[in-house]
Amino acid sequence: MKNFLADLHIHTTLSPCGDLDMSPANIVDLASERGLDIIGITDHNSTRHCAIIRSMAEKKGIMVLCGAEVTTKEEVHCLAFFETTDALNAFQEFLDENLPDILNVPEIFGYQVQCDENENIIYEEKKLLISAINKSLEEVETFVHSHCGLFIPAHFDKLKNSIISQLGFLPAGLKADALEISGKTPVAKLAETHRDLLKYTILRSSDAHFPDAIGSAATQFYISAPSFSEVRMALKGEMGRRVLI
Repeated sequence: MKNFLADLHIHTTLSPCGDLDMSPANIVDLASERGLDIIGITDHNSTRHCAIIRSMAEKKGIMVLCGAEVTTKEEVHCLAFFETTDALNAFQEFLDENLPDILNVPEIFGYQVQCDENENIIYEEKKLLISAINKSLEEVETFVHSHCGLFIPAHFDKLKNSIISQLGFLPAGLKADALEISGKTPVAKLAETHRDLLKYTILRSSDAHFPDAIGSAATQFYISAPSFSEVRMALKGEMGRRVLI
């Protein structure tokens, strides 16, 4: 086994707050240049860029965790990842059914476009993807785990759209596979005020919306090879696998 470098929170041109330089080709090229072995594609309430980025990344030896950053009814951001295409498609249907019918205004929120490998625009999402879906934190977690996915509340340390900012506490019995923190916030400092934090595996990710941010915060996975099952075992600390931040 050895360490593999992962940034599990990367947005693309599909996220309205994402830079239009965050095309699949640019993301894959920059991830390769910066030594990332595993990346997570996590557009707001959409999985539509995952398949093409996974296909392109495989050619450069990069494993892609496919999923989305969901905004729950409480406006908590959570990362959700799935191993199979069927599970990912089921999750996209779940998001489509529960995303409110609010139209995006590109001039205000930004464009929401899907690109092919040659950076041609092939789809534009009309609904505003940064809206909260009509499902609670618990309901999203239940759906994700019912499809054998990974459920990771995002940027725990942020003052907006985190569990702490929205709820003020970590819910008792929260069924999270990990908690994400951003940047270089010391875990020990966070644990001083949120002792329950230490019950969970902690990840660092960039939450990259711009090219320069890709890989700026990352996590080491000590695993035998980059794969969904190995990542899951590392999050659980099983069979010698582990996470290092």
